[in-house]
Formats: sequence, structure tokens, C-alpha cells
Amino acid sequence: MTARAVGIDVGGTFTDLVAIDADGRPEMRKVLSTPGDEVLGVLDALDALGTAEGIERVVHGTTIATNTLLERTGARVVLCATEGATDILALRRQERAALYDLTRHHQALLVLPDDTVSVPERVAPDGVVKRLADTAARDVAERVRSRAPESVAVALLHSYLDPRHEQRLARELGEHVRDVPVVLSSDTLPEVREYERTATTVAEAYLRPRVGGYLEQLASRLRARGAGSILVMSSSGGLRDVSAARTTAAALALSGPSGGVAGAAEVARLSGVTRALTIDIGGTSADAGVIIDGEPLVEAGGEVAGVPIALPRVLVETVSAGGGSIGWVDDGGALRVGPRSAGSRPGPAAFGRGGTQATVTDAHVVLGTLSAQRLSGGVRLDPAGAVAAVAALAVKLGATVERTARAMIAAADAAVARALRRVSVERGLDPRSCALIAFGGGGPLHACALAEQLSMTTIIVPPMAGVLSALGLAVAPERHEAMASVMRRTSDLGRAALAALGERSAEHLPPHLQRRTWVRARFEGQGHELDVPLAAADDGASVASRFAALHHARYGFTLDHDVELISVRAAALGRAPDVALARRPTGESMSAIAIAPDETGFVIDDGGPRDRAIRGPAVVMLPDATMLVHPGWTAFPLPTGGWRMEAGA
Repeated sequence: MTARAVGIDVGGTFTDLVAIDADGRPEMRKVLSTPGDEVLGVLDALDALGTAEGIERVVHGTTIATNTLLERTGARVVLCATEGATDILALRRQERAALYDLTRHHQALLVLPDDTVSVPERVAPDGVVKRLADTAARDVAERVRSRAPESVAVALLHSYLDPRHEQRLARELGEHVRDVPVVLSSDTLPEVREYERTATTVAEAYLRPRVGGYLEQLASRLRARGAGSILVMSSSGGLRDVSAARTTAAALALSGPSGGVAGAAEVARLSGVTRALTIDIGGTSADAGVIIDGEPLVEAGGEVAGVPIALPRVLVETVSAGGGSIGWVDDGGALRVGPRSAGSRPGPAAFGRGGTQATVTDAHVVLGTLSAQRLSGGVRLDPAGAVAAVAALAVKLGATVERTARAMIAAADAAVARALRRVSVERGLDPRSCALIAFGGGGPLHACALAEQLSMTTIIVPPMAGVLSALGLAVAPERHEAMASVMRRTSDLGRAALAALGERSAEHLPPHLQRRTWVRARFEGQGHELDVPLAAADDGASVASRFAALHHARYGFTLDHDVELISVRAAALGRAPDVALARRPTGESMSAIAIAPDETGFVIDDGGPRDRAIRGPAVVMLPDATMLVHPGWTAFPLPTGGWRMEAGA
């Protein structure tokens, strides 16, 4: 096909591709991922499509930054920190890894203690206390050079207010440490909080060489095949070109999962759903998210693989509970599922590629909920292999094969349900008021069980559910972000002052794109903030009022304190490509192909017209996934494709 836009999502087991043609019609491909060489998986997916010639844009959701943090395979970083404040990273927030578990420890720092260089300077909130002399800057640069860094991070005290010392040191480092990236905290995160700012700057320096090399290789090989613009999904749910992404590596830490939530938001808007929880269950993990008023919930930041990254990101809670998650017995004799995964090679035993350990996918095969001879991605099922793997685990537990399979699925469901509660209940959102949008290869299989655990009554299984993350990438808009520190009370700000702050934060953003602005606000003295959208007519009083309402909705209370603004954040948004999601106008889509002994009906949905509801228990085989309809649930076909399941309908 001649594609206008292509989205490619690289997962632990499969690499998914969705191409959108000039009329907005989507087409999908799914191939096995290539561990150790993500680029090869991307190229394999394009080969399955046919050609990259004529594609206007390729949008990539990458796990390279996440994997680098998980595997600790980033660059050797030398950190330049203010003299007397070189232990900020080691001190963290003076919190234990686990409050009551003395055996738990924080993960190793990204910077070795000997690779931290003290800088004789000091900036206070009210001005410069100790000036950085030229001779001192040269001495620091020499000490950095002697450590042979692969990347340099500069995080000086209060540089969000006055970046001149960081900029002076960067010029000197450029003369002494050539061809090595120098990352300034005043560029990466110009915001209060020294620990988070330093940790985020170090993460950027740690990731930039590897992420930049990967993106350069990807772009080169895609352009050689005739692809047009090459864009990368950021953690905040927008796109940036390869040149920008190479210098904002820390903003890609949740690149892959963000595409799934973006796709789910598009489905929510088309389905008329205003509030939804999302669950993307793939081969290696499950990602839970939230959609409010048709938009993914974006938070100020959080930890990725134990590393604080205080940059805006789509709220995603990830657990190791995918189709490839391996079942095992712990020292106490209890059944556990994950975090280890069979991945794409060897994969679940049911894939017939040499896997012998029981996985969640194998459990579904044993129970008959996965029975197609051929799955998407060219995988052929080996039921005998799945039974043998689960049987070996059952022997260790002293249970039957069927009971072991059910217990494995229940354990995975419990882990995913906890993630859904964390993104909803812990943020003041009642799951019962939301629909559950379930996608990924395993989402529709587990949707009813998860909804029942959270007392939810509506489920949306999107069209192209198995590759929705790739669809979300293909239709995501271009997005550029910037922020600026504020540290002022709302009572001191009128309409003109707020407008000036918004303009200051957006001065380096593309002027031709649509702009949106938020302020990060808190009650004076608090240790956390909330993002409040900023309107053109706002003054300090209206922002404070809206913040108080948001705080009450999130936490159930307000405080009799002044409201202060910590920072202002602006985003410039482009227009997303249109996509035409609809059932095919011709062709019969359903036919009963088997009736299982428990009278569960197996039904095929090939995306064609459908006007008959399906009552559970039933198994619906979708073009790229399998949907399980529990007893008491009814599945209704959607005109856009996909299904809406209702409890008790």
C-alpha cells in the first residue's frame, strides 16, 4: 500500500506496524521483535508492509531509553556539582527503599562517587554568593577531562534561577572535553528541587550517547529505504523529530507505552467515552493508564527503573504481567508469575520455538481460550508444548494442570488490577465511573476479569486492539514542550503577569503550532504540585480557585494557605493525521467455528459488518487478538470496529 503515515511500536515479543493511507484507512503488520537490535525489527515490519518508498512520516515508539536504564548500559557520566553539595544524588530524599524491609536497597547510582567533581561556586535564591572564577572553571574542566567521560552532567545549586555559572562551565568543558555531550540542568529541567533536577540531568547525560546513536542509525537506514520524516514518540505523548529526540533522551523513557495511551484516547473520543482506564497487555508487561475528557492524563514525572526523571509524561503504571510472563514457585512454595519473561525467543512453550517454561499464554492455551492454529506475527500454536510446560509447573505445586493454569492467570490479573487501582483510586478517580479500554495482544483476554475486580461495568475493545500502540503512534500529533521557573504567589499575579509568564515559557516553541499552557501550583509549604491549565483570561485568583478545586477532587481536601506557582509549562501541538476506523462494508464477519465442552462459543470477527450481540461465555477471535466474554457480559459490535462489552446487559 502507499502509506501516508506509519506507526511502529517495538515490544518485548512483537514489533507492531500500522500504516494509514491517503484516505485514512489503516492497515497493520506484526512481526517478531529482534532482541539486541531494535532497528532490525523496525525494518522487518516495513518489509512486511512492502516498501518505505513514498511514506510521508514514520513514527517510532522506542524502548531504547527504558532498556538502557533497566540494564544499566548507558554512558559513563561525570557530574559537576556545587562544592559542598556533591552528595545530592546519594542522599536522595533520605527515604528507605522499603520502609519495613531492611534487606531492600536503592538501585545503584548512575554516577560513581569518584566521578563527581566539585565546582567552587554558589548561587542562592537571592543571588550569587560565590562567583565561578575563570581559573576555577578551567581547573574543573581539566579534572573532568582526566576522568575520560563519555558524557558530562552539570547541575549547580539554584541554576534554574541563574544559569550563568552552568553556561560558563559548559563553554570551558567544550574546549577541554571535545566530542562529549555536556548536559546542563538549566536546560534540562529549569525548576526548583535540587535532587530531582540533578537526577534528571544525570539521566539525560547517561542516556544521550546510546539513544542518540540508535536514533541516528534508525534514521539513516529508514532514509535509505525512501522514508520521509522520521519522528519519535516522547513520554508526554507527543512527537519530536530525530534531531530533537537525540538531545532529549530522558524524555523518551516511556516512549513506547505513551503510544498505546494515545491510541486509546483516540478510541475514547470516537466512542464518546470521557473517562477511561486503559490496559495494554503485551508479551512482556502490562501498562495501565488514565484518560480524562478524551486526553491522556499527564503527570509531572516519576521514577523509571529506579531513576527519578522529573519531566512531563503520560501517566503509565507498568507491571511485569504479560503473555510471556513465566510462572514459577518461590522458596515458600507459592506460585508466582513474572517478572521474568520468555520474550520473543524462545517465547512461550506454545510458540514452538524452544520455550519450555510455563507462561500466561501457555495457561490460556491449556484452558482453551487461545486455540487458533496461527496467531498474528506468523506464530503457530503448539498446544502439546503448552500443556507439557504447565504440567511441569503443576507437579511442583502438587496441583492439576487446569488448576495451575487458572491460578497463573489469576495471579497475572491480580498484579494488573493493582496497577489499575494505583492509576485511579490513588489519584481520587473512581474506577466504577470509567470504561476500561483493553488492548494489546492480551488485553481483550483479561478485560472482563479485570473489570470485575474493579467493579467496572463497561469495556471497550478497540479496533486493531492488538496493534493499538502502533495506531496511536501513527495518528499522534507533533508536540514541542518548554518550561520556565516561576516561584510566585498567585495573589501577586494579575492577568498581564500570567500572560507574560506563558509567553516566556513558549518563546522557543514553533510559532505556527497551536499552543497550550499549564502552571504547576501548590499550597504554600506543600511538597508536591498539580498542573493547572492556563487560559488567556486567567488571573492569579482564577488559577488559585481552579487549583483548589482540582486539589479537592484529587485528594479530598483543601488548605487555608496561599497558592504558589512553581513553574509554567507550554506545549506547541501540531495536527494529527485523520484515521477512518470502520467495519468493512462487505463480507460476512462472523461464523461459529467450534463449541467447547464448557459451551463457550468460539466466534471469528474479521472486521466486517456485524449487527448481532454476543452473550458470554464466548471467545471472539479478532484479526490481531482474542477477546474473552465472561458469563454475565454481553459484547456489542461498534461501527468503528471493535466491541463494547457491558456487564448485565
